This record gives sequence, structure tokens and C-alpha cells, in this order.
Amino acid sequence: MTTGQAEGALVTAPPAAAARRRITVRGVVQGVGFRPFVHTLATELGLTGHVTNTGEGVVAEVEGTPAAVARFGERISGEAPPLAVVETVDGQDIAVAGDAGFCILPSRAHGPSRTLVAPDAATCEACLAELTDPADRRHRHPFLSCTHCGPRFTIVTAVPYDRALTTMDRFPMCPRCAREYADPGDRRFHAQPIACHDCGPRLRLLTSDPADRTRPPRPAPGADPVADTRRLLADGAIVAVKGLGGYHLVCDASDDTAVALLRHRKARGDKPFALMARHLADVEHLVRVGEEERALLTGPVRPIVLLRRTPRPVPAPGAPALSDAVAPGSPDLGVLLPYTPLHHLLLGLPGDPPGPRLLVMTSGNVAGEPIVTDDDEAVRRLAHLADAWLTHDRPIRIPCDDSVVRISDGEPLFVRRSRGYAPFPVPLPVPVRPALATGGDLKNVLCLAEGHRAWLSAHIGDMDDLATQLAFERAEAHLETVTGVRPQLLATDRHPGYRAGLWAQCHTDGRPLVRVQHHHAHIAAAMAEHGLRDGRPVIGVAFDGTGYGDDHAVWGGEILLADYDGYRRFGQLAYVTLPGGDTTVRRPYRMALAHLRAAGIDWDEDLPPVAACPPDELPLLARQLERHLNCVPTSSMGRLFDAVSSLAGVCHHAGYEAQAAVALEAAALAAGEDHGPGYAFALRAGPAGPRAADLIADPAPVLNAVVGDVRAGTAVPLIAARFHTAVADLVRRGCALARERAGLTTVALTGGVFANTLLAEATARLLREDGFTVLRHRRVPPNDGGLALGQIVVAARTAGAAVR
Repeated sequence: MTTGQAEGALVTAPPAAAARRRITVRGVVQGVGFRPFVHTLATELGLTGHVTNTGEGVVAEVEGTPAAVARFGERISGEAPPLAVVETVDGQDIAVAGDAGFCILPSRAHGPSRTLVAPDAATCEACLAELTDPADRRHRHPFLSCTHCGPRFTIVTAVPYDRALTTMDRFPMCPRCAREYADPGDRRFHAQPIACHDCGPRLRLLTSDPADRTRPPRPAPGADPVADTRRLLADGAIVAVKGLGGYHLVCDASDDTAVALLRHRKARGDKPFALMARHLADVEHLVRVGEEERALLTGPVRPIVLLRRTPRPVPAPGAPALSDAVAPGSPDLGVLLPYTPLHHLLLGLPGDPPGPRLLVMTSGNVAGEPIVTDDDEAVRRLAHLADAWLTHDRPIRIPCDDSVVRISDGEPLFVRRSRGYAPFPVPLPVPVRPALATGGDLKNVLCLAEGHRAWLSAHIGDMDDLATQLAFERAEAHLETVTGVRPQLLATDRHPGYRAGLWAQCHTDGRPLVRVQHHHAHIAAAMAEHGLRDGRPVIGVAFDGTGYGDDHAVWGGEILLADYDGYRRFGQLAYVTLPGGDTTVRRPYRMALAHLRAAGIDWDEDLPPVAACPPDELPLLARQLERHLNCVPTSSMGRLFDAVSSLAGVCHHAGYEAQAAVALEAAALAAGEDHGPGYAFALRAGPAGPRAADLIADPAPVLNAVVGDVRAGTAVPLIAARFHTAVADLVRRGCALARERAGLTTVALTGGVFANTLLAEATARLLREDGFTVLRHRRVPPNDGGLALGQIVVAARTAGAAVR
């Protein structure tokens, strides 16, 4: 006991010296409420300092006891906001500054951007509660959002993510919104899209004159644009509605006349429309909904989810009707639930007058053009499609179509990766220097990459027209802005006529341009998204409709032994003459006749494609095939699906891409389990030559068997199912031979044909039974929407640009 210390006094340790640490958090940490979260966490732990947005991510400096500083570092990633994705947390001890409190500093935009912009997110439950609460000041506000939901990618003009760098910069906050924005305890603390009835964007309804549709539309006289729009929809009108990433064309999905009119105006053919339901219960009697589908439908992204139809639906009491014209002949319904406040309002809140409970929601565009985002352009380009326009004055910075996803083997399979996912990056297994890949001409998606990240754009579309090409340029510039990637290398397809390739060729600016073979890119995309590093090649099965081959033929039924550095063509579907290019793609009966001729089967009148071919076209087609006029050889599996679809009498004319194959899959799904005797491809050795495949798969025996079944009156579903089984068995046999000769045990299934889940699941099951590791697409689509990812990694290797 020291002198002067009272007996029994409590001995306390001296206070610990203060510590200060700078912490940099990278990932999706801007636009998701991360700075308010950091402020709250620091305040709770008694820390002082500050936090800010930078081009690198979120940077926080915290000062306090060493234990509290350490606890802050532990909790910052594990307790992050719902929409945040923390990739890395780096810390550095720095000198104590003696701050009086903790604050949020203005963003710093110096240097290149390395942060990740968040995708748009569906309305959260807290905002939805406010939308439906008559006592809340944001009751029925069409643009309410918070740090957990609302627009992000589609309104960002630059980074760091701040209101001044979004399209919300034109809307000054009212005093009440400003107080919420500045209050660390509020859900809208530093929520950049914050708005209310007093200060936010405004809705406006424009209507056209039914007697003279050439006249400009005029503002509707009603005081409530949403209520007036609901009445128009209930009366059978088609309305162009401005959403997060562009306009939708909307009508009552229960109204046969309205749906048929929209289909006619848009020249849609039989292509299915997407369906928005107010509640999942409104469609559960129509489709099969598993837990994985339910999670997608109700989660923060809310894409269009392809759901298998119930064979004989029994409507639940009070369930809304669905027009047969929504998705004629399709085995699936594309369903989505409301993801913006405006959608909820259109479908009706509790107590609203009755209105449509199911809405057709299709992209607001002319067929083949990109989705419309500009208001004046919407009035002009959609004038012949819409009766009215429900628009608003918040600009859309970048177009972003709805994503389309299905569940296959319990995992998501993208058909279109766009809203809700773009621009979130795909991690790369091999680091690359800054590069741009332009993708293909169909389902175009471009890709920027640097280091271990690849950023894919939203869906751009088919590059056939000037509007889509301009949209491509805008998307490329915007993606450079939000990622900070400045490409030093360009990659594109080898097809000499692809517009995406011509763009790349015209924009090299002295940078190297690498042309990547189409199916090699497909396989490399599957490898990259599964994290395959350098090493042994895989057996890549690439089945699609069209791809430019090394021998200038149209490939599409390929088995390649491939890695990122190169490939060897191990197997192929036997070449058959493709007469007339796109004409034959639109008329599957022509492809059937070409395949019959190649198989040595006469064009007898009892065969469906012969009967479907106009009599005056038949001799011309025979002469064309005989003389090889305007013909190219093709090994396309997609075209074989077209041929069998016509041969079985399923589809002779295709109004949209892959319609014949989709219809054949729908028929096969109705076959049941017992398919009876199967079909089989013949396998033979390929011809000698540097570009020739080792193995040729001849479809002639399959075609002869199909003809035999057709003449025997075999049910169409059985024919369709037997063909699917034959294709799956072909892959199994081809991969077994590849393993025997090359010792490979990993198979990548890729290409648009493998969007057919009946085929893909059966094929994967057979391969797994044989001991193969099977790679299927989960992060990008198997179709050309994933092509750019493969181009990036192949080009980086080919150009010697991989960072070692």
C-alpha cells in the first residue's frame, strides 16, 4: 500500500492510450447506406473520426480505445447494410488527431474509380409500409426509397455515388427530406434518391387522340395520374410506363383483346410476354413455384422468373384470369412481382377500386431496338404502340431491361442478366490488364475488366439497327465512368461482319485488338465464372445457333478441348447446307428439308415440312441446295432443333429467335417418363486436316427414326422427348471418347441451346453419372449474353496481357 492510499480503496488501471486507424472498405459500399452504418457503429462504440466516399470505396478514420477500434474493424464487414457487398477491408494505424466527434465528410472524387456501384434494388418492406400507410407523409409517393432500396445504377452519372452525381441532382430536397438526410438515426441518412411529394419527381399522364394518332399526346386532365392509368388499363388501353431502366408497354393481362392488340402492334408474333402479378398467390395455380423461385421473386432484385406451367391449372377461388395470348405455346410463364412503388400503385393498394391484378410488362421498344428511356423519344417511337404514357421527370442515365432468370438443378440460370445484377462484377480467376470485350451481335452485352474483376453491362440487344449501336456506345462510356477502367486491349468475335466487331475495329486507337472464336469464348466464359485457373483444358460442349468457324462455316454443334490459351476441335455435328441464311432461320421447314436431303431422305408429301413448304418454293429450294447457291455449311445444333421441330409438325415458321426449339421442348415436357425406343446419332472419324474435328456426329439415323415415328403416327411429345434424349446421349458418348483420348474429366456445357433446361439437366445428369465434373452457367447466360466474359479472358491470354 502506498503512502496516502486509503485502506480498502479500489485500484483502477490507468486509461488506455487512444489509437487511430484508417480503414478502407471496397466492394458495393456506395449507395447502400454504408456511411450512415459506419457513423452509427462508430458512435455506438464511442469512437471519433470521420467517413467519406472516395474512388477507392469507403474510407473511415476512427479514434478511441484500442479495444473499441479493434471491435469496429471486426464488425464493419459482418454487420454491413443489406445491399452492401464487402470485398476487402484494409486497415492502417495512423497518428491520433483528437477529433471531438464522428462525422460524414463530403465525398472525394480524386483519382480513378475503384469502387462498385450498386445495382437497382426493389422496394424494401419498410418503404412499402410507408407507401400503404395513410398517416405517413410518403403515402402513395411513387418514388419513395431509402438506403436499402430504389434506383442506383440507372441514375448514376459519375462516382463517388452522391446526389450531385446522379439524375436526382435536379430535385432540391425540401426541409423535411433535408433533415432526414442529415439525421444519423434516420433510415434515409445520406440516401441519395431521397424524395417526397413536396420535392421529388412528378408523374404525368399523356393520352393520345384515338381518332388521330398522328397528333402529339396531351396531358390528361385528371388530378391523379396513377388512378387514371389504372382506369385506362381496366378499359383495355395499352400504356407506356416509365420505370427504373426504361419504358414498359403495359396492358391488362386478363384482357384477351388488349393483349392481342399489343401483340399485333408490336409485331410480336407468338413470343411470350412477361407477366407482373400483384401477389404470388395470383399466379400459383398457373405455375410451379419452388423455394428457389420464390426467393428470386420476392428478393431485392425481383427479376422475371421463368416458371414451368402447371399442366392442367385449377383456378383458386377469386384468382384472376389470364389471357391465353400472354404466352401462347410456351412451356413457361415469365413472372415478376412489383419492384417499384409505382408498380405497387398500378396494381392497387388495399382499399383501391378494383383494377387489373395481372399486367403484361414488356419492354417499351420497337422490335429489334433498345428499350426507350428518353421521354420525348418515348412519345415519338412508341406512338403507334401506346394509347397513353405514364411518365415522370427523373431522367434515366442508362437503359436497363428486366433480368430474366430460371432455376435449373436448384441454381439460377440467366437468360438475360441486366436490372438488379448489372453492373455487379464477376470475379476473374486470372488477373488481366484493363480490357474491353464487345460481345456478339445478338443479345449484346459488353464487358470491361481489370485485375480480378469483369464488369458486364446491362442487356443492350441485337446490333442490327443504328439505335442499338448508339446504345452500345453510351453503355460503354457509362461503364468506363462507373468502373474507372480505361481499356488497353480490345476483344471481339471473329465474324468479319459483326457490327460489334466493326465497332471495335474502328475504335482501337492504337490498342491491340484480339478476335476470339465464338465457341471458344462461350467455353472460356463458363470456365471463368467457375473460377478455373491455369491448368488442364476442359471438354467444352458448345451448342448454339450460329458462330463463325475457323473454316468459314457456321459452327454451332461443337466439342472443343479448350483452355484460355486455345482449343482443338474434337467433335462436331456433321455439316449440312444452310440455304438462305436468316430466311431459313425464320422458316424451320427449310432447315428440315435441308437435313432430309443431307440424310438421303426423299421429300415425300406426307412429311410435315414438305407440306408446309409453298409448292412454288419447293423446286427452287431443291435447285438452291443442289447448286449451293447462297448456301453455307453449318454444324449448328440449334438449326437441327429447328429441323426436328418442323419434321415432327411442331413449328414451321419462327416469329422469334429459337421459337421452334422452345416449342419442341414444350412438346417433350408433355411426354411423361416412358419414351420407348430412343434415337441415336452415328459417330464416325473426321477427315484429316488441321481444322477438321476428330469426331463427326451424323444426325441421319436420328432423322430416319423421326420420319419413321411420324409415319407411324407416334405422338409428337414422344418424338420430341426421344430427340432430346438422343442429344443428351450424344454429349455423353462424345465426352467419354474425349476423356479416353485426352484424359480430361471436366465438361463445360455452354451456348444458347443449353438454355433448354430439359436438355441441360438430362445431359448434366448423364455426365455426372459417368464421373465427370460438369460446369454450367450460373453467373452469366449460356447464350451470347455471356460471350464478352469469355472474350476478355481469352484475349488477355492471347495478347500476353495476363498479369503474372
